[in-house]
Amino acid sequence: MAATILILYISKLNKIIHFPDFDKSIPVKLFPLPLIYVGNHISGLSSTSKLSLPMFTVLRKFTIPLTLLLEIIILGKRYPLSIFISVFAIVLGAFIAAGSDLSFNLEGYTFVLLNDIFTAANGVYMKQKMDPKELGKYGVLFYNACFMVVPTAIISFSTGDFQQATHFQHWTNFLFVFQFLLSCLLGFLLMYSTVLCSHYNSALTTTVVGAIKNISIAYIGMLIGGDYIFSMLNFIGLNICMAGGLRYSFLTLRGKSKSTQSGDEENALLESKC
Repeated sequence: MAATILILYISKLNKIIHFPDFDKSIPVKLFPLPLIYVGNHISGLSSTSKLSLPMFTVLRKFTIPLTLLLEIIILGKRYPLSIFISVFAIVLGAFIAAGSDLSFNLEGYTFVLLNDIFTAANGVYMKQKMDPKELGKYGVLFYNACFMVVPTAIISFSTGDFQQATHFQHWTNFLFVFQFLLSCLLGFLLMYSTVLCSHYNSALTTTVVGAIKNISIAYIGMLIGGDYIFSMLNFIGLNICMAGGLRYSFLTLRGKSKSTQSGDEENALLESKC
């Protein structure tokens, strides 16, 4: 959060980017995004620590139908049947994989499902708040971090995490400090790229693209993580998830290609009339 505030504020001072100055209407415009943002991080970290990496990746697929549902309810979007079938395939694969999980952890499953809800809500509300007439994509990132950096620090202090961090023995290790600062920068780049993807596409597309990327993590986790318990149903479920995600990507890219072609045809027609 501090890295986000620092990078965006310096960029604004140097007129590289623009977002609205603070006024009393900003909190109203942004709500409830900061609360969802923090809930997303806390539930994500809690679930990651309690589940194997492959199962965490599989259960995160439930973010996709939740995002689809929230886009229909909040943003009023409509999708063709082919998109619903692709989403259903992803969820079906997740059900098959999770149903055969031999390392069931109720607390971990609860946290990851909460994380799915927060992630879906975060994507949809961020898409809604990025209107250039309102906060814009940079304003959403900046004020989201500003409003939650102090409450998050207080939560960290009250749980003892802050004290653990300050007493960490490697703060004098140059390599560790370099990697820590690099992770802060990469965290900002991750959030910025997610916002850009949602800005130019949709919250659902951003979620599905992330899910496809995470499938590779699941396959790697089978070989490297050491905590994956193999079963045939679980492996089949992972592959169904992958197939559904690739199908969605194909449909989305084909739809964009058709839209571009129709736009070019309309422009050519107008030019010929002129």
